[in-house]
Amino acid sequence: MLRLCLFLLTPLEKLSKSKRCFLNYKTKIKNIQKIISNKNKTRPRLNMTTKGLLRKQVIVSMNLENTINFIKDASTHVTNINRALKNIKSDIIADFIQLDNKRVVITTNKVSGTLNLQTIKRYVKNINSIKSNQVEALRLP
Repeated sequence: MLRLCLFLLTPLEKLSKSKRCFLNYKTKIKNIQKIISNKNKTRPRLNMTTKGLLRKQVIVSMNLENTINFIKDASTHVTNINRALKNIKSDIIADFIQLDNKRVVITTNKVSGTLNLQTIKRYVKNINSIKSNQVEALRLP
């Protein structure tokens, strides 16, 4: 008889526990719905100051053949440029390389100084697939 009572009470206890859990979830859902319905009606605005190139970019002017060869291995060049900058103990990191109006643009995390520009220029001129005499001076926008 005792086993029968325990057997019958166990599902009832489980049911009561599940009801308590459901009620907790129900109140949480109501709280979430209140937060969503009370959201601010104005849209956030982005503060964009420039439309074109940023000061954090280094422009490498070269002919079309060199730019195509350079862009083919862009991820390798980013890694090698970062290694060269790390060797001179610079806090600048190259993020990515892109092609813009037949010139290569190297985007960095900060504005590059003259030592950083010289290091990047030295790396670009030493690439085997690039004709170094056709690489113009590196510059900031």
